[in-house]
Amino acid sequence: MSGSSPYSHDLDKNDANFVALTPIQFLERAALVWPDRPAVVHGARRYTWKQTMERAKRLGSALSKRGIGPGDTVAVMAANTPELYEAHFGVPMTGAVINALNIRLDAEAIAFILDHGEAKFVITDREFSRTMKEALEKLGRDIPVIDIDDSEAGDVGDLIGEKTYEALLEEGEPDFAWRWPKDEWEAIALNYTSGTTGNPKGVVYHHRGAYLNAMSNVVTWSMPPHATYLWTLPMFHCNGWCFPWTLAIIGGTSVCLRKVTAKNIFDAIADEKVTHFCGAPIVMGFIVNAKDSDKREFDQKVNVMTAAAPPPASVLERMQREGFNVTHVYGLTETYGPATVCAWKEEWNDLPVEEQAARKSRQGVRYVVQEGLTVMDPETMQETPADGETIGEVMMRGNITMKGYLKNPKASQEAFAGGWFHTGDLGVMHDDGYIQLKDRSKDIIISGGENISSIEVEGVLHKHPAVNAAAVVAKPDDKWGETPLAYVELCEGQAVSAEDLIAFCREHLAHFKCPREVRFVELPKTSTGKIQKFVLRSMAKGGQAGA
Repeated sequence: MSGSSPYSHDLDKNDANFVALTPIQFLERAALVWPDRPAVVHGARRYTWKQTMERAKRLGSALSKRGIGPGDTVAVMAANTPELYEAHFGVPMTGAVINALNIRLDAEAIAFILDHGEAKFVITDREFSRTMKEALEKLGRDIPVIDIDDSEAGDVGDLIGEKTYEALLEEGEPDFAWRWPKDEWEAIALNYTSGTTGNPKGVVYHHRGAYLNAMSNVVTWSMPPHATYLWTLPMFHCNGWCFPWTLAIIGGTSVCLRKVTAKNIFDAIADEKVTHFCGAPIVMGFIVNAKDSDKREFDQKVNVMTAAAPPPASVLERMQREGFNVTHVYGLTETYGPATVCAWKEEWNDLPVEEQAARKSRQGVRYVVQEGLTVMDPETMQETPADGETIGEVMMRGNITMKGYLKNPKASQEAFAGGWFHTGDLGVMHDDGYIQLKDRSKDIIISGGENISSIEVEGVLHKHPAVNAAAVVAKPDDKWGETPLAYVELCEGQAVSAEDLIAFCREHLAHFKCPREVRFVELPKTSTGKIQKFVLRSMAKGGQAGA
């Protein structure tokens, strides 16, 4: 019996040999080891690691003085700026949970998130003041609001809060005694995913997972000390795939990018000597399709991590030919961002570039800190053959899987059925153990790295009096990865133009969720009347215009 083992006696955990994991301590270490190295760059603003630590402490202190503490939610509506970077440390320093809001959402969605997440404090960039002001009106309760008055934003928006972020920091102390989590299972972040039906679901991260995935980013990408990282990936998206914490591990430099354009990317690479950046395939599209006038020459090797919709092999090939080294990862909001990687094998270097691109477009193997990745029949929970052909549901489990969905136990239980996280994505397992996505069982469209629920868009289309039935599917797009394509069946005797339907959607949805194209067809249905979306997806990929 284990009780008789000498290792089961007098070797208990104590304060000296067991400490709860938290990524906050990465910042404390960076400020100690590299106090004068650049931590954050944003236009004319430059902050060292010592200054970033002090600013994060001031934020935590100011929030604490205002009553923010363990278990509270602090919402931040911001672009990729120093303020949002600092909030990833300053907010959890109080024991509170950071809720980085998707700046592309409309006021109704933001209001729902603020209400459902029980936000007690809001920090918002003035560029998004119109949306936030409307959201707060819909919320119907008073909540403290602080403005980010970023000079790089230009002359946009209004100041709607009680004071600016910089004034808030003046309330705090630079030597704030921040709170180490008592348990690494404590929540550190709340992120909302659009899901497939109804309102968005709140995905809860814990300190342990954030710590481990931040570390795993370093290992997976072989990131060297003091790498210079360009923020093309929104910091609100899965907390920037945990990279705010990753950069503190290596004492790297965060180059903030408020607006992602080809020119801005090339300027940053050339001027700031960027070595790494992440983003959806659309970011790679900016690069390969850049005008000569937007391009800049640079000497350093630039590493790119991409996810979202599988990148077109043609784009991967062009990136490689232009000197960018692309790493393909895959994950979900529920897995802290990337949880698999297409780990590169040296022997693949001898393959033709086209075949290399095809290999690189696979989603790959599990991250080093994710303990399980497989493809299963979701009904039987039996693994599918590793033949590259038999389709099943991709499933994961491990330390970088969410705590669960906030205030939604039914959805959490369904997601974790059988001891595995059900991704809802359909894929195959190849004979070398690498997975590859084939479809999405939840019909989520990933456009520019953002999830769009086809059912949500269909719900709006069905509100139009001329629409009898509608189905929205993903149409492959070289720039955005995917865009929403609506197939519409009109009511008898009714007429409406595609342009009018798109305009109608824009009145009810965030613009990025709206169909880029509408095709009028008689929708294909089963004998029971269910719309056959697989037929429509095939039509979308083939470019068939329909009736």
